[in-house]
Amino acid sequence: MALTLCTDLAAADWITGSELEWSRLVGFGPGGFEASARLRILPDPTHPGQSENDVEPEDWRHGQLARLFTVLAEHTTTPDDCSFCVWDGYDSSLVTGDDDDVSIDTADDAARLGRPDAVPGVAPLPARVSTTPEPVKVVVPHRAYWLFRGPLADVGRWRAAHGWPGEPRLSDAEPAFVWPADHAWCVAKDVDPHWAGIGGTAALVSRLVAAPLLDVVPADPDEPPPAYG
Repeated sequence: MALTLCTDLAAADWITGSELEWSRLVGFGPGGFEASARLRILPDPTHPGQSENDVEPEDWRHGQLARLFTVLAEHTTTPDDCSFCVWDGYDSSLVTGDDDDVSIDTADDAARLGRPDAVPGVAPLPARVSTTPEPVKVVVPHRAYWLFRGPLADVGRWRAAHGWPGEPRLSDAEPAFVWPADHAWCVAKDVDPHWAGIGGTAALVSRLVAAPLLDVVPADPDEPPPAYG
């Protein structure tokens, strides 16, 4: 099953139809799981008002999401059929064709943006009307997402997705929600928090807490999580 940009959004109905409070939904995903946890991309703040800039970098924390998905692949019957929501705020201008504010400094820039008529160093003409329909999006309060479907192993490979324009600036986008077709678990990673929320079985959470090179702690999704100032 190849990674595909979805126009049928039915797989995300359990997200868009959720009655959970917004911060709870985008922080931990839909409810109904036996247990929840947080994957800490950064350690929790140690005092009120602490800035993320005050945190000493730790190389081992990089790549935690990838390591998490490797473990999660063993805890679903459908690792080759997963859904991924990607926040449209990473660069929505590239989808709509609105490149008025994009600098064109070289002929390569002009070619990349599909503006071969543009003169390097000169402000571009108004953007062309896109002939590609804007992808249908999953919408919740304060957020909209593109929906991709495919193998869990293809997470992050948005540019290679069938039906996707392949815009380069989306290549580094982290998924906002990831879940398998059997709903065995869900991972939620909103834009601002220093952690990702996980819902699943108690056994899964216990394994993640004990997993090497993962900073996972049990969590109560109904309690306010630690936040940097």
